[in-house]
Amino acid sequence: MLSPRDETDLAAAVAAAEGPLHVIGGGTRPIGKPVTGEAVSVAGLSGITLYEPGALTLVARAGTPLAEIEAALAAENQRLAFEPMDHRGLLGTSGAPTIGGVVAANASGPRRILTGACRDFLLGVRFVDGRGSVLKNGGRVMKNVTGYDLVKLMAGSYGTLGILTEVSFKVLPAPAAAAVLLIEGLSDVQAVQAMAAALGSPFEVSGAAHTPKGLDGAPVTMIRIEGFESSVTYRAGQLRTLLAGYGEISVETDPERTTAGWKWVRDAEPFHGVHGDVWRLSVKPSDAPDLAARAEADGLLYDWGGGLIWALVPEGTDLRARLGAFQGHATLVRAGEETRAALPVFQPEPAPVAAISKGLRDKFDPRGILNPGLMG
Repeated sequence: MLSPRDETDLAAAVAAAEGPLHVIGGGTRPIGKPVTGEAVSVAGLSGITLYEPGALTLVARAGTPLAEIEAALAAENQRLAFEPMDHRGLLGTSGAPTIGGVVAANASGPRRILTGACRDFLLGVRFVDGRGSVLKNGGRVMKNVTGYDLVKLMAGSYGTLGILTEVSFKVLPAPAAAAVLLIEGLSDVQAVQAMAAALGSPFEVSGAAHTPKGLDGAPVTMIRIEGFESSVTYRAGQLRTLLAGYGEISVETDPERTTAGWKWVRDAEPFHGVHGDVWRLSVKPSDAPDLAARAEADGLLYDWGGGLIWALVPEGTDLRARLGAFQGHATLVRAGEETRAALPVFQPEPAPVAAISKGLRDKFDPRGILNPGLMG
C-alpha cells in the first residue's frame, strides 16, 4: 500500500504510478464495483489546518478522522450541518471515517431535508488529479466561480476524478434543544402524507423518517425539530395540532434518546448485522409507498420525508429489474463482491449524462488510473 506523508508525496506517487490505484481514506465505505489496483491511503494527510469559529469556517486535510473534526466543533458548540452517515455498522467495516471520505461519498444524513447536502457546505478543495498535478478550487467563503465548479464535482465522485488532500467547510452552530414527534401505527401512505404536511409547514422540520417496523415491532413515524428551547416547545405544539388527524402523538425531548433515535435512522441501523443486500433509493416522496411495495423488501426505512428509501432484499436481487422504470435513482450500497461486479452499483446514466461524465474523467484522469470502474 502506498502511504504518502503529505500532498507532495501523494502527487509524486500518482505521477509515477504505472497501473490502477485504489484510493482509500478510512476504508469504512467500500461502496461501488470492486477495484483492482495498488492501494493508496490518504490517512497520513491528517489534521485540522484552520478553524475559525467566529467565521464558521473549518479547513482540514482529507485523512483527518471525522471524529476529530466533530470533537473540535463540539468544543465550540458547533457542528457539521449535514449529519454525515457512518457506514461501518451497515457495511461491517472498521477503522475511522475520514473527512475526505465523507466528501468523496457526499455522505449526508437526515438533516439534508432542511440544510442541504455535504456538497452544499463545501467551500473549497485541494486534490491530486490522475496526472499527479495538484489542483485547488474555491476558498474559505461562499462565492460564485466560473469554469468547472470542482468543489461540487468532487463531492460524490468517489475518488474517480482526483484524490482529495484538503477540504474547507462552512459549519453551523449546534442547536440548544431538539424535540421529536412520534406517531405510531401509520401505514406507509399515511406516514408519507404526515411527513409531507410537517415538511410543508413553517415550523422548520429537520428530520422526517418512518419505519414500518420500529424497535417494538410497530410502525413509527419520527419528525424532528431543533433550535432554541422556547422555539422548539412552540413549534412542537403547533405540529401536534397540525398532525392531530393522524392519531395520538407523543413528544420526546430527552437529548440522549433523540440523538440515539436519529443515529438509528442516519446509519440505517435496522439492517446492521442482518443478512441480505441493502439498496438506497432516491425518489419523489409521493412515489415512495408504491415503490416500496413493488420492492417486496424484507425491511424498509424511509428518510427525507420519503425521498430516501433504504430497502433490505435477498442477496443477489436486482432491485432495479424488480421495480421497473421509475423516476429516481437506485444505489446498491451493501452486497457481496460477486453481486457488485455483476450489477451496476450506481444508477446507470442516460447517454448524454454518461458522455459528460466520461469527458470529465478523461480530463482529470486521462490514464484512467483512479479507482477505475468503481462507479461503472
